[in-house]
Amino acid sequence: MTAIRPTVAIAYHSGYGHTAVIAEAVARGAAATGAEVVSVAVDTITEEQWARLDTADAIVFGSPTYMGTASGAFHAFAEASSKRWFGDAWLDKVAAGFTNSASKSGDKSGTLGFFQTLAAQHGMNWVNLGLKPGWNSSTGSENDLNRLGFFAGAAASTPSDGGADAVHKADIATAEHLGDRVAKHTATLLAGRAAQAAATA
Repeated sequence: MTAIRPTVAIAYHSGYGHTAVIAEAVARGAAATGAEVVSVAVDTITEEQWARLDTADAIVFGSPTYMGTASGAFHAFAEASSKRWFGDAWLDKVAAGFTNSASKSGDKSGTLGFFQTLAAQHGMNWVNLGLKPGWNSSTGSENDLNRLGFFAGAAASTPSDGGADAVHKADIATAEHLGDRVAKHTATLLAGRAAQAAATA
């Protein structure tokens, strides 16, 4: 359990249910550290949910990768977040990201890079995956964490003809790791800010 309980929001879009499975895994990883978790499906976001994102300590962005970038629904959400940009509503929050596509690569780096740019424009602090690549040697296995070898965030590969139950267990575990890492980084950041405020009070 963390000494300070951060609020981690997961803002995601899922086209066919696969990315929702990854979002749930990120949520479990964050919650296991003691963080409060808020999940927001961005294609049906309400004003109340926008407000929840504004008060969260961290926002994890998630989307399937379509045509080398995030989905249209997520892009619409990102564009709408410009209202937050004008008021610095997300300034200095923690950010991270995850994505899924059918192909092993599938240009998922394009989506993670888009998330990083979005976070940077808001002045957020990006947390990477923090894992060495798995499944890249003769002794490796497709069951390794970070089996697809991404560094910027959590990436999953699910067969295009498979349902949400076909999401690979290693990708789910990798997403849980990301949620854990984001929550712990956020708690550390909040503790540092509290200590700094106390020292200058």
